[in-house]
Amino acid sequence: TNGSQLARHAAELAECGVKRINVSLDTLDEAKFAEITRWGRLPQVMAGLEAAEKAGLEFGDRGIFHRMLVGKPELGPIFSMANMLKPGNFDMSRIESLETTGISLFMTLPGPLPALDAWEAMLPTAQRLAELLDASVLDENRSALGRQGVAHVRDELRAWDRQRESGQIRGNW
Repeated sequence: TNGSQLARHAAELAECGVKRINVSLDTLDEAKFAEITRWGRLPQVMAGLEAAEKAGLEFGDRGIFHRMLVGKPELGPIFSMANMLKPGNFDMSRIESLETTGISLFMTLPGPLPALDAWEAMLPTAQRLAELLDASVLDENRSALGRQGVAHVRDELRAWDRQRESGQIRGNW
């Protein structure tokens, strides 16, 4: 992105789990910037960069978004967000005009947190994204994820965590 709308959306993006983005600035000269971008609001872009920095946004590996463990990014993502359309990534040079049929939030186990804790971080992010995008949170069968489905996932993840703690599940797959 060139950052033109970043100040307006940085806090919402952070609430949704977006942790990093790339902003392309070809120049810091306002006249040249206006000529290159055809609208020329460099101060607006700079305000957006500041808002993104305050929100702690990260765009990362494989061209997708990741929620990282604060202070321990080397442990890998808690969960990630990919584009449902092939190839699954986000082209940041065209993000302002992105049209997609959906996004997919997912976590890899084992991760930096217990599975249930990762789910409890991911679910409100998915719900907030759905609210902001006027969309629905769906399960693995593309059915609306309701209370019963959430309870089922929690039960499965509790069982996974217990197996991991007991040594029945080892290492990183």
